[in-house]
Amino acid sequence: MSDPSTSAHLGKAEYVAQELLRFIISSKIAADSSIGTETDLLSRYDVSRPTLRESLRILESQGVVERRPGPGGGIIARKPAPGRVAHALSIFLHFNKVPFGKALMAREVIEPALASEAALHGSEADFVEMRTSIARMKECRDHDAFMGENRVFHGIVARASGNKVLEVFWQALSLMGSGDFHGIRYTANHQKHVVAAHQRILQACSERDATGAAQAMAEHVGELENLVRRRYEHLLDAPPDVVGLGTRSAG
Repeated sequence: MSDPSTSAHLGKAEYVAQELLRFIISSKIAADSSIGTETDLLSRYDVSRPTLRESLRILESQGVVERRPGPGGGIIARKPAPGRVAHALSIFLHFNKVPFGKALMAREVIEPALASEAALHGSEADFVEMRTSIARMKECRDHDAFMGENRVFHGIVARASGNKVLEVFWQALSLMGSGDFHGIRYTANHQKHVVAAHQRILQACSERDATGAAQAMAEHVGELENLVRRRYEHLLDAPPDVVGLGTRSAG
């Protein structure tokens, strides 16, 4: 255990949480593996049970551990979900009054980069998923179902990029800079434009055309900003909502 004097600014529970996190990382403990029981950890860190439980609550809120009761339970290591980062980032941006328009602009920077990376690093299975998503989108007759499939397609592109840093920022920004989460409705004609844009992105990706994929995505995301400026201009300066931990990423 490190010298507490190096973390004097931390409370005891925060300090133990930090030490336990260091232990999980340095020991390369796999997700869903036990790191011991409360009794084990009480002995290891020499703290009271309430302090240890507060430390565990801190790590649970970060998605790092899970407490499982009963036989075979204990303290289980977890792999934090990207949605937790998106949630934290959205809180920061919301309380700093970042307007919806700025989130749109950020998407126009990040999503073309993701599409470019997807063209270079995406697998054939990723491209099949994109193609299947487009097919489902063509069959959508319900607006909410259409927008849900739109989110699926953009999520596939982000994942196919292989760039986890950009992907997690996209998850937060796409929610705060998404049309349907702000009450924007897509007409039947606009839905056709979305499908066509997805087809262009897929074609460029499948041809390994990074420049073309980035350009197609930039034009696609830019269409949303144009729609907002034409019909929903009042939203541009409105603060974004906080992304819920269980909210799916948007397109």
